[in-house]
Amino acid sequence: MRNYTTQMDAARKGIITPEMETVAKKEKMPVDKLMQLVSEGKVAICANKNHTCLDPEGIGSMLRTKINVNLGVSRDCKDYDIEMQKVMSAVNLGAEAIMDLSSHGNTQPFRQKLTRECPVMIGTVPVYDSVIHYQRDLATLTAKDFVDVVRLHAEDGVDFVTLHCGITRKTIEQIKKHKRKMNIVSRGGSLVFAWMSMTGEENPFYEYFDEILDICEEYDVTISLGDACRPGCLADATDVCQIEELVRLGELTKRAWDHNVQVMVEGPGHVPLNQVAANMEVQKSICMGAPFYVLGPLVTDIAPGYDHITAAIGGAVAAMSGAAFLCYVTPAEHLALPNVEDVKQGIIASKIAAHAADIAKGIPGARDIDDQMADARRNLDWDAQFACALDPETAKAIRDSRSPEDDHSDTCSMCGKFCAVRSMNKALAGEYIDIL
Repeated sequence: MRNYTTQMDAARKGIITPEMETVAKKEKMPVDKLMQLVSEGKVAICANKNHTCLDPEGIGSMLRTKINVNLGVSRDCKDYDIEMQKVMSAVNLGAEAIMDLSSHGNTQPFRQKLTRECPVMIGTVPVYDSVIHYQRDLATLTAKDFVDVVRLHAEDGVDFVTLHCGITRKTIEQIKKHKRKMNIVSRGGSLVFAWMSMTGEENPFYEYFDEILDICEEYDVTISLGDACRPGCLADATDVCQIEELVRLGELTKRAWDHNVQVMVEGPGHVPLNQVAANMEVQKSICMGAPFYVLGPLVTDIAPGYDHITAAIGGAVAAMSGAAFLCYVTPAEHLALPNVEDVKQGIIASKIAAHAADIAKGIPGARDIDDQMADARRNLDWDAQFACALDPETAKAIRDSRSPEDDHSDTCSMCGKFCAVRSMNKALAGEYIDIL
């Protein structure tokens, strides 16, 4: 019988939970230290009590950087079998979280399947589901309807929910006054903005935040405070709308912690490279060290088809500077719902960014696999190199498609006998170095 409500409540009571023990072992961190970080809100262990097959992870800037994979059906692409292929790809490639962003049809069976069978953290955005759950136009929904969907997702075992609590009716006037180039690009944020505009009422996720906290405390659901005003282009980065919302998210973070509810804070967005680190520092200060969950950030606006790369560049700098959780971006960003291959490319790019940042931060053991790769390359041990690779299958396929000739098969077809590693190994061993 649990004698605590949430991981934060347990930590504050000095109770070491099974989830804390698992995370501490993964992070090579004393469990007492981890418990202290959870109690302070600097680490979140997203673990709904109904997600019984979860292999828990910790999210915090002092831990390994985690990545999230967005998937889910839309009106134009609604094949759940394909979505399950994406789920398997995400799990197999080592993603720590999956967000179901489905916006069409009956979403509950897929969501329940994820929390019954998937070992990674599961997140959702309840405002998306509100319209399709009730099958009513947005303007006809009530505040109670939105809150009830949050409860439904909590009951289904979702580990974290993105809630756009930080925009209020004041934001409507700000958006009109400051004339951003891209206005609001957050899908959930735009729905809340539209609902407020049509009904004249306050943001229900803000107005009824305490009721939502009661739900999240009951099921141990982490709140991911959505940034409705995240910049959708470089011109809107770090503007008044973004920072004003962030200040409100800091206030809501404190209110959640007072209820023993864990919090993550979501961040930009499209940000010039020279502003990325500063954005991380501002968030850490305003939100008191709560884990920062960033989309990218994308460091240029002109690379549709390659935004997994623009996001990886920004993500590496963001994570090195304090972001704890990277939301992947795929080559399909701004263009279409990602397919299975897009998902793979997005995951690999995000994992590269996260790993590079972990090395830069000095996370214990982060560089071990790189050192193993260096040894394998020096020894021209190709099997060992593939074993160290993020994507062994692709690496092996490239080598096999352009393999070297038999008399220098230990090299690759780029250099052949001109291989610097081969030449140095032979020279240092006192052997004759044949080039032709």
